[in-house]
Amino acid sequence: MFTGLIETVGGVRRLAPKSAGAVLDVEVHWPDDAPPKAGDSVAIDGACLTVLDPSPSGFTADLSPETLERTLLGDLRAGASVNLERALRLGDRLGGHLVQGHVDTVVRVLTIRPEGAFQRWRLSLPAEQAQEVAPKGSVSLHGVSLTVAALGPDWFEVALIPATLEATNLEHMRSGARLHLETDVLAKYVARRQGGPGRSALDEVFGGGGGA
Repeated sequence: MFTGLIETVGGVRRLAPKSAGAVLDVEVHWPDDAPPKAGDSVAIDGACLTVLDPSPSGFTADLSPETLERTLLGDLRAGASVNLERALRLGDRLGGHLVQGHVDTVVRVLTIRPEGAFQRWRLSLPAEQAQEVAPKGSVSLHGVSLTVAALGPDWFEVALIPATLEATNLEHMRSGARLHLETDVLAKYVARRQGGPGRSALDEVFGGGGGA
């Protein structure tokens, strides 16, 4: 489990095939000089992976066929920057929201609108995830916890503050970029419990009307 608060940005040293999957080698210097141990969980661009061969300068992680199919990690190349967060410990402050590190889908940045030092992004929203996204609700984009600022039938918007842009690899993104999306785990359970054809599960919770 993670918070969506990125601890640091690492760099890809290499991505190499391994059986039906791949192995990812990441260079990173953790802020507290306390690297994770072998077997620990680390979110890389929001995808939860298991640490292998840790060292003071980085670690490797296996990418399964499932991970390669559902994420963009297989497209990484040497020199690419990745958002990194170690797993949440009991007793830690929860400054973001509960993030599982399970990528639901890949979305595309439709527009980026500057607002002074801030930015407002509009992103595509697949129908499969639409009922799990609500105004002022939480989403994770490339592992970053963000609040939904606006919502349409097939899009949603988020507002990014300068600190978020400076501390993550989102500052390098441009219109057309693809990102990992993870919806709020609580919204998933609500959708599973109350969802039905023709009516959003979140409409049931928040009282949204179905017609004029």
